[in-house]
Amino acid sequence: MPSIESKLSGKPPLVVVLGPTAVGKTEISIQLAERLHGEIVSADSRLFYRGMDIGTAKPTLTEQARVPHHLLDVTDPDQIWGLAEYQRAAHQVITAIHARERLPFMVGGTGQYVRAVTEDWQIPPVAPDRQLREALERWAASIGPDGLHTRLALVDPQAAAQIDYHNLRRTVRALEVIFTTGKRFSEQRLKGTSPYQLFLLGLTRPRGELYACIDARIETMFDQGLIGEVQQLLNKGYDPSLPPLSAIGYSEAIAFIQGRITIEQAKESMKRRTRLFVRRQANWFKAEDIHIHWFTAGSTKLDEIESAIRFWL
Repeated sequence: MPSIESKLSGKPPLVVVLGPTAVGKTEISIQLAERLHGEIVSADSRLFYRGMDIGTAKPTLTEQARVPHHLLDVTDPDQIWGLAEYQRAAHQVITAIHARERLPFMVGGTGQYVRAVTEDWQIPPVAPDRQLREALERWAASIGPDGLHTRLALVDPQAAAQIDYHNLRRTVRALEVIFTTGKRFSEQRLKGTSPYQLFLLGLTRPRGELYACIDARIETMFDQGLIGEVQQLLNKGYDPSLPPLSAIGYSEAIAFIQGRITIEQAKESMKRRTRLFVRRQANWFKAEDIHIHWFTAGSTKLDEIESAIRFWL
C-alpha cells in the first residue's frame, strides 16, 4: 500500500494516465490500480453523462467492479458540466481517495480537464452573458459552427487549436470570455502550484497501429448497439443539438437516424473526426515533454510500468 505522501515532496501522490483515444488507457489503468491499491478518477469529459456508454467507450460495469471508478455518470446530457465543476469535483474525489490511504489514478484524454486539476488552474470567473451568448449562437447559425470556429482562430489561435469545431458550446464560451474581458481565452487560465506529487504516465502506440485500434473500436460500437443507445436518448426527449450529443459518434448516429447519412458514412465520419481529435490531444501532452514517462502500449510489460511508479512513490 503506498504512502499518501510522496517521498519526493511530501505532497499526496497522483498518477495521471495520459494518451490518445483507443491507446489502451482503460485496461492498463485498471490493472495498475489493482496492483497498487488504487482508485480511478475519470478525466474524460464525455464520460460524465448518463446514458452515453457505448459511443464514449465508457468502462463497462465489469471493469468498474474491478476497482472503484469516480466521475462517471455524474450528470444528464442536458445538465452540462463545465471545467470549473469538474475541477472542484476532481479535487474532492482525490482528497477522499487519499483519506482512504489509496492511490488515485486520473485517467483520460481530455487534456484541458487534466491540466486544470494537475496545474490547479485559476479559472476566470466570467459569468455567462446570455445576450452575448445568444448573439454568438445566432452568428453560428448563420455561418456554421466551423465558421464561428474560424473566427475564434483569428483572435485566439491557441484556444481554437484545442477546441473541436463541432463543439459549438466551447467555441461560444471562448468568444464570450474574450469579448467580455478583452483578453485571449487561452491566456486567462492562470496556473497555480500543483497540490500533488505527479507521476505523468503517457501511453503511446505507432500511428498505424493506433488508427487500426480506432477503426476496430468504432466497428465494435456499432455492433454493440450505438444506434439504439442514441435512439433511447432521443426518445427520452434530449434535444439533438445538446453539446454532449455533438460528440464523435453521437452526431453521426443522429444523422443516420434522421436519414441524412448511411451507416458507412457515419463510420467514415467517426474515423476521420477521431483521427483529428487524436492530433488535438497531442497538443496537450507532447512526446518531447520531459515530465511525462512515456511507454508503448502493447509492447511494454506492465511490470515495467508498475516498477517505475513504485520507485517514484
